Amino acid sequence: MGYFEHIAGKGHEQVVLCHDKTTGLRAVIAIHSTVLGPALGGCRMWPFETEEEAVEDALRLSRGMTYKNAAAGLNIGGGKAVIIGDSRKDKSEALFRAFGQYVESLGGRYITAEDVGTCVEDMEAIKMETSYVTGLSKEEGGAGDPSPYTALGVFEGIKASIRHKLQKDDLKGIKIAVQGCGHVAYYLCEYLHEAGAELIVTDIYQDKVDKIVNAFNATAVKPEDIYKVEADIFSPCALGSIINDETIPQMQFKIIAGAANNQLRDEEKHSSILVEKGILYAPDYIINAGGVVDVYFEAIHEYMESKVIKKVKEIYDTIAEVYTIAEKENITTSKAAERLAERRIEKIAGIHRRYIP
Repeated sequence: MGYFEHIAGKGHEQVVLCHDKTTGLRAVIAIHSTVLGPALGGCRMWPFETEEEAVEDALRLSRGMTYKNAAAGLNIGGGKAVIIGDSRKDKSEALFRAFGQYVESLGGRYITAEDVGTCVEDMEAIKMETSYVTGLSKEEGGAGDPSPYTALGVFEGIKASIRHKLQKDDLKGIKIAVQGCGHVAYYLCEYLHEAGAELIVTDIYQDKVDKIVNAFNATAVKPEDIYKVEADIFSPCALGSIINDETIPQMQFKIIAGAANNQLRDEEKHSSILVEKGILYAPDYIINAGGVVDVYFEAIHEYMESKVIKKVKEIYDTIAEVYTIAEKENITTSKAAERLAERRIEKIAGIHRRYIP
């Protein structure tokens, strides 16, 4: 399959390959849809093994952002960027400024923000070259790290999932296995711990594990053991494709609800298998929308924290609506989430086909 056929099959409007010889920048910017407005989505930095893998990740993530933004009721489209490199050793101001120049060249069709491997300081470097960046520090006029709002949204989604699956209104005594101990996971574990949940955590970086174990009395396990621990909920908060043919048979969870993007390796196949196993799946781009709500208000509206928190807490109702659609129409929760997002996009598409700055 050729690239244009591949891109068209996923519904993308534009894909940009970025290269800068001086800084070593190799990046992909994927704009999936601008029907609802300019494409907003984070910039991920990761040491992809191949360039093809980086392109595929950008395509998948940007499509997910379209659905996430639409389902969250935001007037923005979906986009995503990936930079090929190790965030622990390949970062530089020059590299992010070079990336910022490519974002600027799109004239506002794509607005970037933090993602896995990038942080507020990186966004400040990008801002030296473009105004189409959000998730900035408060000193730079932004709202700061959006991770706490992503965590708050996941926390609300977990509560809605427990209410639906377990008919419980609190988390006391609920065992939750959290995969990944980064920024979002830390804030999520704080919410869960304060609500009375028992935590089991893992990460490939021991220092991150130790931080959560010490702060929230969590139990640590090896990364390969997290799928088979005895827990009520599995909360993936690292990278995607971790719900697959190898991991699902190990799972005895009742609910999967976490912050990671693209959790299902094969969305149709693996969402159906989860239904067969009786595992309730909270679609990732619905439950993890808190961060994009935060940066949306920073980029598009006059920022007010109270409005952001109110909007993020609506994720509880959105997740509940997804479960209702799934049961009413006898479909998976993944398909129900798609229908929820697509119905909103279709309504707007009649009057607005593509965002032109």
